[in-house]
Amino acid sequence: MTAAVPNGHIRVVLADDQTLVRSAFAMLVESAPDMAVVGQAGTGAEAVELAHSARADVVVMDLRMPGTDGIGATRLIAAAEDLAGVKVLVLTTYDTDENVLEALRAGASGFLVKDTRPAELLDAIRTVAAGEALLSPGPTASLIARVLRAPHPAAGNGPATLTSLSSREREVLTLVARGLNNTEIADALALSPLTAKTHVSRIMGKSRVRDRAQLVILAYESGLVVPGA
Repeated sequence: MTAAVPNGHIRVVLADDQTLVRSAFAMLVESAPDMAVVGQAGTGAEAVELAHSARADVVVMDLRMPGTDGIGATRLIAAAEDLAGVKVLVLTTYDTDENVLEALRAGASGFLVKDTRPAELLDAIRTVAAGEALLSPGPTASLIARVLRAPHPAAGNGPATLTSLSSREREVLTLVARGLNNTEIADALALSPLTAKTHVSRIMGKSRVRDRAQLVILAYESGLVVPGA
């Protein structure tokens, strides 16, 4: 546990059942000038507890842990009103792991594979902490597309979910699902970056989702974006 964290630093909780993996990630995170490790968990239940007690900004979450796994822990964090500002970044061994999609549905903000380069992990934590949410948008969208080729939409996520969106908001949602960030969306639609960001925020509000990862899932499950198209 970090005794004191300077103001402005990103507070990170690391959750993985392998002590050596946690230790390696902890050394990496602590080497960054703008973040600090405020807790380490070996189970999902411990991760949820630390998200509360350590006032985490980001929980780096392994999917496979004993007891409450990473998906269950993510769902508990996403459901807790007092943890609304906590972001979950899922780490997985393979980017084809279908459990990643369930973690995103549960409320994770994105995912990375464990063999990612150290600098990419640090950038991912910064991106999630800043609210951009969707990490490695191309691979994430690709994963969702593969899984949804045999669709089994969740209840309530049919096309009617999008009826409250304007035509412009549907265009923006389509580009979010394609992996574009706000600046790229602005360029594609001849908007200002601030206007693009406003559209994304309004879509989240109307759709009642936490972040861009859930917007990607919504776009595919509603049929707005067709896998492989």
